[in-house]
Amino acid sequence: MVGIESSRKRRFIAGGAAAVGAAAAIGAFAFTGTANAGTANAGAGADRFAKPTIVLEHGAFADASSWDGVIKELRHDGYPVVAAANPLRSPASDAASLRALLNHIQGPVILVGHSYGGSVISEAAVGAANVKALVYVAAFLPEPGESALQLTNQFPGSTLPATLDPVAFTNADGTAGTDLYIQQDKFRHQFAADVPANQAALMAATQRPIAQAALTEKATAAAWETIPSWDVVTTQDLNIPAAAQKFMADRAHAHVTEVAASHSVAVSHPDVVSDVVEKAARATR
Repeated sequence: MVGIESSRKRRFIAGGAAAVGAAAAIGAFAFTGTANAGTANAGAGADRFAKPTIVLEHGAFADASSWDGVIKELRHDGYPVVAAANPLRSPASDAASLRALLNHIQGPVILVGHSYGGSVISEAAVGAANVKALVYVAAFLPEPGESALQLTNQFPGSTLPATLDPVAFTNADGTAGTDLYIQQDKFRHQFAADVPANQAALMAATQRPIAQAALTEKATAAAWETIPSWDVVTTQDLNIPAAAQKFMADRAHAHVTEVAASHSVAVSHPDVVSDVVEKAARATR
């Protein structure tokens, strides 16, 4: 009987320990699940909570995975990162979506936009007290009253129009719209010439379209007028001419880094992009 009783006690103690362990695990999960987006994505490093959250906004013909290389670099250096999903419908509505995310993040933010994402961050950051710097990556920096298409056409060099594949759709209110894709067989040359062919093929297959109306909608605000800005200018860009990028960067008094890269510089040169982002973060601490 003594042996049986001891066995029962051991089973009871082991079961209790397992229950405590499970409860602890559940508690840890609950805490993690309720953390703000910046903290949940924090990278390694003892001082990660002192660093700003980097929020990345992709542009047209791409998705959030276009930031993968940049995210790897930033997280390695201890920065919390959030790569937002850009709806690519219109600067105003896309900015509202991004602003909701910015309002949710606790602590300072460095806001980064690629391509059309530059138009979005320029509106979303207006009045956002936690946004300490803007980083434009082969991007638009429109003034109020300007559109992405207008700025592109203002300078020669873009070969994008001839590569587009328009797809008609009907909006929820019954009005007609058009989504724009890049033809897959032309994608690499147009968008990602310095990206390995197999990777560019995947990017072409997974590209997200932009509503044509988003490229003609005029900006209503420009956060770069009051927030310090950095700009990665791509000199081999076939989407937004380098001359257009330089014009906008100079007008915004941005800190400019030029790189001989395609429009997909975040994919082909993630180290350059992450370096500029970190410079902005350090300069605005």
